[in-house]
Amino acid sequence: MAKKAMVERQKKRERMVKQYAARRAALKEIAADENRPMEERFKANLKLAQLPRNSSPTRLHNRCQITGRPKAYYRKLKVSRIALRDLASNGQMPGMVKSSW
Repeated sequence: MAKKAMVERQKKRERMVKQYAARRAALKEIAADENRPMEERFKANLKLAQLPRNSSPTRLHNRCQITGRPKAYYRKLKVSRIALRDLASNGQMPGMVKSSW
């Protein structure tokens, strides 16, 4: 089980990314538009830098929905390998069979 503080920090980041997504996209569009004057593009870059760091989507990290584990994460199922094995062993994951050779 991951630290509760880390899971809560991740949730906070997800909320901030969602909150600032439109503002960030608009500023990025202005900064990338080569038809606009250089000063306007520079101001957009400065405003972009003033947004909170945690509002950047690159700061998000995939975590297991069940345990909060940050590593060995299956994107399709949104769980870690350990949680996946537990779910499969309990028969809660349809179509999963324990392999042996």
